[in-house]
Amino acid sequence: MSLMSTLTAELDQMSAAGTLKREMRMTSAQGALVQIEGKGEVIMLTSNNYLGLANHPAIVAAAERGERDYGYGLASVRFICGTQNIHKELESRLSNFFGTEDTILYGSCWNANEGLFQTVLTEDDIVISDELNHASIIDGVRLAKCRKARYRNRDMTDLQRLLVENASARNKMIVTDGVFSMEGSLAPLPELVALAREHDAFLVVDDSHGSGVLGATGRGTAEETGTWGQIGAYTSTLGKALGGSHGGFTTGPKSLVEYLRQKSRPYLFSNTLPPAVVLGSIAALDLVERDDVLIRRLRDNTRYFRKKISSMGVTVREGIHPIVPIIVGDTAKAISMSKELLDRGVCVSGFGFPVVPQGQARLRCQISAAHTREQLDRAITAIVEVAERNGVRAAS
Repeated sequence: MSLMSTLTAELDQMSAAGTLKREMRMTSAQGALVQIEGKGEVIMLTSNNYLGLANHPAIVAAAERGERDYGYGLASVRFICGTQNIHKELESRLSNFFGTEDTILYGSCWNANEGLFQTVLTEDDIVISDELNHASIIDGVRLAKCRKARYRNRDMTDLQRLLVENASARNKMIVTDGVFSMEGSLAPLPELVALAREHDAFLVVDDSHGSGVLGATGRGTAEETGTWGQIGAYTSTLGKALGGSHGGFTTGPKSLVEYLRQKSRPYLFSNTLPPAVVLGSIAALDLVERDDVLIRRLRDNTRYFRKKISSMGVTVREGIHPIVPIIVGDTAKAISMSKELLDRGVCVSGFGFPVVPQGQARLRCQISAAHTREQLDRAITAIVEVAERNGVRAAS
């Protein structure tokens, strides 16, 4: 029981410090407005539901059709008896969307990152990762039996140094988030593409927060930065803008994808994506590809929120992405401010160490195409008042 005593003591310390995370209970579907147990209706400003598709009627209908026509699940992995025609259709649709040769589906983008590096890299190779990459990349890289290095966030000089120092590696892989999830900042993809070419390195972009969000047609960070068609491979998710449910994928060269099908452990030993998720994801792609109305609305809402909250004296990280961080500093204060905002009918998460570095705790606002201007105005008013009361409002 000594382990339980240790864990209980640490939890008690977290509770006393005000850093213990507690899950709120939603009693409704995800959307711009949600029902929270004990709080009633609140504005959801902390979801990855960027295009507002998580409860879209067309996607719900497609998911229902998936269960009716293809069942609840496959009760198997893909290579045994768990591949349906709809899985191949979704993989083909994603390949077309990203301009790649082939795609392999996973249970999540975490699984995609977990299954990539350890599968294709050996002791003779090196993977070089941005220091602010998502935890799934960090853990995925740890599993790989290859040389590993990190470069300073978006610092191409530091990356160039590491590429030169490791020129003798058989294969060199560079991996970066397309959008850094706690910053809302974009990876410098044009410079990364150039360095990868110069040093014969393979560039992988996790575009989980870019897919369906950035670019004129929602094709992600590469489209936004003019590098679409120039990226080695992507990992990404179906659980954010592209439907908001579950599932992830790796998309890239056919030989890479086929190799992953043969040897990637999360793919080989995990149940197939359920039919409801597959058909719901195809419906999400239909909506994104049909026209750009949701993408334009998301971009307009993001510009409006960023401009108005800044004009009212609250400093936010500059950028164009609907992730809008407000730096608070202290973790307990960020969590406390999040609770104050929830009491005012606005749901914004407070993040602190170890999710972000010590002293960089923040409120992370996330804008959706589903938000109305009235909802954004109400949220901004509450954030400004809570920030001012807690001493994090910028001087006017």
